Amino acid sequence: MFGKCEGSVKVSAGYPSGMAPGPVELVCEVEPPTRPGLMHVRHQIGVLSKVASSFLIPDNHLGRATVSSVAVAHEVERMGGRSIACVNARDRNLLGFRRDLLTAAAYGVDQFLLVYGDEPASGGRTGELTVRSMLDELRTFSATPAFEGGRPFRAGVTSRLRPLPPWKAEADFVFAQVSFSLDELLRWRDALDFDGPVYAGVIVLASAPMARKLDSAIAEIAVPQEWVEAVERDPSAGVELACGLARDVMDSGAFAGVHLIPGARYREVAARLEAGLRRP
Repeated sequence: MFGKCEGSVKVSAGYPSGMAPGPVELVCEVEPPTRPGLMHVRHQIGVLSKVASSFLIPDNHLGRATVSSVAVAHEVERMGGRSIACVNARDRNLLGFRRDLLTAAAYGVDQFLLVYGDEPASGGRTGELTVRSMLDELRTFSATPAFEGGRPFRAGVTSRLRPLPPWKAEADFVFAQVSFSLDELLRWRDALDFDGPVYAGVIVLASAPMARKLDSAIAEIAVPQEWVEAVERDPSAGVELACGLARDVMDSGAFAGVHLIPGARYREVAARLEAGLRRP
């Protein structure tokens, strides 16, 4: 068990566009279970709790069925942490989304990252919801008498390193896509017209094949060749490179925090972050 954000990595930072200064957060993404059982996710939370400010819980990511992100987020809260539950538009209709909001309120989960959802491995999309319609529905439905007296929801959206559409500016926070360049992130952040918290995406490359797959699968993401070569020579280099970029982003003061995706390397990431990111 651990206290809320106790011992987590936070350094003071400046914020652009009139944002109030505050601590820089480290939001660690966990791998949700693909089988009934929470032992593995509990282990991730326990290992990363010394460095993470909060945890992001994916929702059927990569088009595979996983334990509900709301249920896993509840487990994080039960263990004393803070959670952000991903909710994807791909797998839901309106009634299902309302069910998830009621369940979240019952469990004390109050933060969501609304996403479009990866293409499913089998089957298709419901076609009923979009990120925009979920954001509107969250505001509308959570204002009904059913939620009276409960904690207000906070909803975030994702963004490529492009100008933010006006409707996304209505969100409470923004998660930027994964990047490997601090300069690219800073240029985008400087041009971004958004006063809420913005989190930069950083991913740990576990292997050279993973790096090449990521580079080829997503047009907006370009994995530097030197990163690929470094991981090919030494698989542990992915941890060092990602933690170094996370440190640079945090030191820049331009972001509210870092969204770090450690994947299977979460043990090494936690050890590296605890040794290198914590201040005296």
